Amino acid sequence: MTVSSPAAAIAGLLVWIGTPFLAALTAVGRVTIFAFRTIVRALTPPYYPARLLDQLAHIGWFSLPVVGLTAIFTGAALAQQIFVAGSRFSAQSTVPAVVVIGMVRELGPVLVGLMVAGRVSSAMAAEIGTMRVTEQLDALVTLRTDAFRYLIAPRLFASLIALPIMVLVANAIGIFGGYLISVHKLGFNAANYLGVTRRYLNSDDFAMALVKAGVFGFFMALMGCYHGYHTQGGAAGVGNATRNAVVSAFVLILIANLVITVMAFG
Repeated sequence: MTVSSPAAAIAGLLVWIGTPFLAALTAVGRVTIFAFRTIVRALTPPYYPARLLDQLAHIGWFSLPVVGLTAIFTGAALAQQIFVAGSRFSAQSTVPAVVVIGMVRELGPVLVGLMVAGRVSSAMAAEIGTMRVTEQLDALVTLRTDAFRYLIAPRLFASLIALPIMVLVANAIGIFGGYLISVHKLGFNAANYLGVTRRYLNSDDFAMALVKAGVFGFFMALMGCYHGYHTQGGAAGVGNATRNAVVSAFVLILIANLVITVMAFG
């Protein structure tokens, strides 16, 4: 009995560690297969351009108000914080440089990705999940319509197109927010502020922002469609799919942001 007790404890520990690890690997494999299947189907006809335009409007155009508000307040708050922190060691002049670099490289892509994911991933999961539990996806099969081409591919392509555009808009609005508070509250000269901003704007930073936006858009649409497509359990299942889509999209966006940043600047 005394000999088997340590072995049983070790076995229990391995089961406790291995079960969630295997479950995570299984989930990653399912998502990877789903993504590969979607890409392959999306690149083969038939295509649905009307569905793509509709999703572009929902993902891009209707998300602009929340993106704009987030960007302008973030840019203004960043300028205020940098000014206060810089005043401790007489570095207030760094405000325009830090605002433009921080918005373009980091805050613009991440905030847009998170805000749009919270709005769009949940909507995708809820819509496709409702279609699943009400058997509308099965009805598409009987109509010889591929759900991957008709429902998922337009959302994926629309996210890949809309997110980089919205990041560019958010960067411009965020820089403008920093400009407004710096010039009208912190006492910066407008011409000097714009001159420093232009000097520190870098095409590589814009390229980095666009790469991040494309990756974030892909994960955002993928998680919304994946969890919606695999919804089970009626109305409660739709709620669970919506929650899981948002959480998983947030986690993947933050992980991808760290990986891209380290690869680019590490």
